[in-house]
Amino acid sequence: MLSQKAKYAIKALLVLARAQDKNLLLMQARDISTEQNIPKKFLDLIFFELRRHGLVQSTRGREGGYMLARPAAEISIAAIVRAVDGALAPLPCASVKFYRRCSDCDNEKTCEVRRLMREVHDAASAILDNTSLAEAASFNPRSPRGFKRPARKAVTS
Repeated sequence: MLSQKAKYAIKALLVLARAQDKNLLLMQARDISTEQNIPKKFLDLIFFELRRHGLVQSTRGREGGYMLARPAAEISIAAIVRAVDGALAPLPCASVKFYRRCSDCDNEKTCEVRRLMREVHDAASAILDNTSLAEAASFNPRSPRGFKRPARKAVTS
C-alpha cells in the first residue's frame, strides 16, 4: 500500500513538474503545501528525503524554494516512491531492490504468499517504473486514455 508520505511526495513533485513546464524556477514549500493540502512540516521532511535522493534541489532564503533536479521526463513515479517508502513490494521477500527474507517462512521457493506478492510487485513496478513524472503531470481526465504517453518503440527479437 502506498503510504501517505509517498502520496504527498508524488503530489508535490507533480506541482514542481508543472512549474518546470512553465519555466518557473523555484516553488516555495508553503505554496505547495497550501495548494496540495499537505502539512508544511511534513512536506519539509519529504523534501529533505527527496533532496537526499537527488530528485529535487533547493535554494535557501526569502526568494528560495524547490525545483526538480532533473527534467520531469527523467524521473519515474517508482523513483519517488522508493525514495520515501523504500520498496514497492508489499512484503520484503518479494522486493527486488530491498529484499529481506521473512522470518516466518520455512521454504521461500514454495511459499504461495511470496509468489503472489511478487506478482503484485511486478505489476506495480511495470506501471510505476514506466510512468514518468512528466506523463503523470500531463493527466487529462477528459482524455479517454488519461495520460499523454509518448509512443514507445516496439521491441524486436
